[in-house]
Amino acid sequence: MDFDNRITDETEAVAAALRALYDRFGYSRYRMGKFEEYDLYSRNKDFLVSEGVITFTDTNGRLMALKPDVTLSIIRNDRDGDGDVRKLYYNENVYRVSARTGVFREIPQTGLECLGAVDGYCVGEVLWLAAKSLEAAERDFVLSVSHLGVLSALADAVSPREEVRAALIRCVGEKNLHGVAAVCAEAGLAPEAAAPLEKLISVYGDPDSALGALSGEDLPAGARAGLDELRTALSVFEGTPLKEKVRVDFSAVGDRNYYNGVVFRGFVEGLPESVLSGGQYDGLMRKMGKKSRAIGFAVYMDLLERLDGKLPAFDADVMLVYGGAGSDPGLHRAVRALTDGGRTVFVTAKPNEKVRCRTLCRYENGEVRTVEENA
Repeated sequence: MDFDNRITDETEAVAAALRALYDRFGYSRYRMGKFEEYDLYSRNKDFLVSEGVITFTDTNGRLMALKPDVTLSIIRNDRDGDGDVRKLYYNENVYRVSARTGVFREIPQTGLECLGAVDGYCVGEVLWLAAKSLEAAERDFVLSVSHLGVLSALADAVSPREEVRAALIRCVGEKNLHGVAAVCAEAGLAPEAAAPLEKLISVYGDPDSALGALSGEDLPAGARAGLDELRTALSVFEGTPLKEKVRVDFSAVGDRNYYNGVVFRGFVEGLPESVLSGGQYDGLMRKMGKKSRAIGFAVYMDLLERLDGKLPAFDADVMLVYGGAGSDPGLHRAVRALTDGGRTVFVTAKPNEKVRCRTLCRYENGEVRTVEENA
């Protein structure tokens, strides 16, 4: 048994809370199979969290893949251009390389997508649900929100060259002030050309102070429009306790080939990396031949399992080691006595170092004898 891949009771409780939350807001459950045609993923590799994809050849000769992502499947099967809004959520396992172990894992993932005639209300609702999803983890959290339109407009104003703009956006994502100046200098631009992006890097904080810091700046029209959209989206938190959990942070960026508008990441206390990520991805919709707009996010349940206190200290209360063939009827009675007393028991013919147990016991001559106690 691979104990490292088990979903803990606490994580399953969070997943159940998320399903109930999305149900209350009218999102319908989306279910998919374990695999899709590989072509779907090969054409959108840059969108995937992990490049690795497990493939196999079907009986009809088609190259198939165990799904590394759910969003691509939702878009592929979405009806398009009917003027409606479609709200979906999923609770699926995806198959990709784990950033922690470097090997393929079956990873539980929960998220939602809002597609179709997405307007300002939809964007605000998805942001609200992202914050409530983080709150469900019962940890202190921060939702970092940005707007790619602001960043793109400022980068476009600095240089018409795509390689320069891409380098500048990377620097903003890394909060690299010196990098912005270096890119401008290498491109032969005046030192003051870097000033607007350097200002953007320095902006971080609650929505009022962060957006207020940019209100007096001389910004391109596209950047001002982006700030207005961001301000409208964040108004969903006005007058609520969740507002203090929101931070405007323009280092939250995404691939401009896929993302546009509002993008965001969620962090919880105890983990250095984001456990939630999402944003508007109209660019991905266009790339896949869709006219609709879209916004969504994913919660990485495997990361939540790593929180202190979320992974159980032990796999079982007791490891009960027996000798011989295990045919002694008394062994079954001994196991039932332990389980009836409320303890979990892992029974094995020999000690198993991969199983973490609070108490190591041996069954000998019809009796259970404690060998070792673990703190």
